[in-house]
Amino acid sequence: MRGAGFLAIWSDVEAHDLTDYRHWLTREHTTERVTTRGFLATRVFRAARDDINRFFILYELDAPEVLDGEAYLARLNAPTPWSQRIMPKLGNFMRGGGVMVARAGRGEGATVMALRIETVPGDPQKLAEALVACDGVAAVQIGATDEARTSVKTTEKGMRKDEGFFAGLLLIEALDTASLRSALHQARALAPDILGRASEAEVYQGMFALDARIADFG
Repeated sequence: MRGAGFLAIWSDVEAHDLTDYRHWLTREHTTERVTTRGFLATRVFRAARDDINRFFILYELDAPEVLDGEAYLARLNAPTPWSQRIMPKLGNFMRGGGVMVARAGRGEGATVMALRIETVPGDPQKLAEALVACDGVAAVQIGATDEARTSVKTTEKGMRKDEGFFAGLLLIEALDTASLRSALHQARALAPDILGRASEAEVYQGMFALDARIADFG
């Protein structure tokens, strides 16, 4: 990631809405987002499980100020017809953005764990560097959520029910699932207070990515 800010989103999709959702996400929504001023890129992941269709979306932002900036709020207050159809259908919706307080490693791993944490580590860079030293780990990022910027009321937010909130993000990117689980074990040993209150340790596989530099502006 290049920018100082991030936006992370989780949601569940019913099986009968899956095709419509995937087409909306890859053919309209992500392009609309990354062509908004301050957005740099997006990556979409799908949970590696058979019982539910769960997705994690990570947006790279120039800065956390993008979250309540004029350009993005204009998008949020003017959802497209397709977005108006999709948004109310998204279940277990979690959304939060803010500043990336630590980064370690290089490149991107196709297999990730995106953990919602309720407490940001006191020394996030130290934890990131310890985890990225684990075998098979490509990168680690830790973000702190800005509740004020994330909680601005918009038309889109009003279309969703029971939107959740979280204090921070711990993103571990690895070359394979075994490396990911080993890094999680190390994280629990190094920061039991942080990991003890984290969200479920789900494995996600990369599904789609779009950079603003190659997005279709036409």
